[in-house]
Amino acid sequence: MDKQHIIGFINILGFYSKASIHCMLCSIRGFLRYLYDNRYTGIDFSYLIPKSSYRKEAHLPTTYTKDEVERLIRAVDRSSPKGKRDVAMILLAARLGLRASDICGLKFENIHWETNTILLVQKKTKEKIELPLLIEIGNAIIDYLKYGRQVSHLPFIFIRACQPYDRLEEPTLHSIVSFYLRRAGIRNIDKKKHGPHALRHSLAGFLLEKKTPLPVISEVLGHTNTESTKTYLRIDLESLRQCALEVPSLNSPHYREVV
Repeated sequence: MDKQHIIGFINILGFYSKASIHCMLCSIRGFLRYLYDNRYTGIDFSYLIPKSSYRKEAHLPTTYTKDEVERLIRAVDRSSPKGKRDVAMILLAARLGLRASDICGLKFENIHWETNTILLVQKKTKEKIELPLLIEIGNAIIDYLKYGRQVSHLPFIFIRACQPYDRLEEPTLHSIVSFYLRRAGIRNIDKKKHGPHALRHSLAGFLLEKKTPLPVISEVLGHTNTESTKTYLRIDLESLRQCALEVPSLNSPHYREVV
């Protein structure tokens, strides 16, 4: 094997997708380096493998309209202890964009009633975040604590509605949101994400509609930097339309006649 074999192989990769090319180049580079390090080859041919600039794009975030989110909230039966708990958790996701892990892990010490704030350390990023305790959310939590929560010495606010009264787990919250989306009659949820994270995405979309600056959205969502928040720019259709160029007419010199 010599460098001509390697270069010849690289030249035929143009027929593959960018993702396939990226994977093959990385694998070949690592293999060639392995051969040289273990003295199977006298030359380190890995220098011949070009660097790939391919970067996998994140999927378009799933969002729901304002009407759909409100229908979801109204679908909860607040007369039952379980409903009182469920609506409080859904509001935390829909109005504040909290992740499921932070909602399930929310403790009494995180609620500062004297300042109407929620202060916690995010489970995912390990960063502190301070959010306003909105009246709607505060009232829902109080209603649950007074008339819905079972007696428990656990420090977590949200616990199971039936025995054993343990803390609520994240998959359970996902099932709760999915259940009420179906009860609310939201269409096509099987083709979309239908957990609490979709409500977080939807909140980002609402903030973009209001022309909220990106750094503010990052702070609300608890992102460590605005790079993580930029993915939501792809769901701001109104702003994207302003960036679109007019399509030239067919008789424009822009097009060349194909013979």
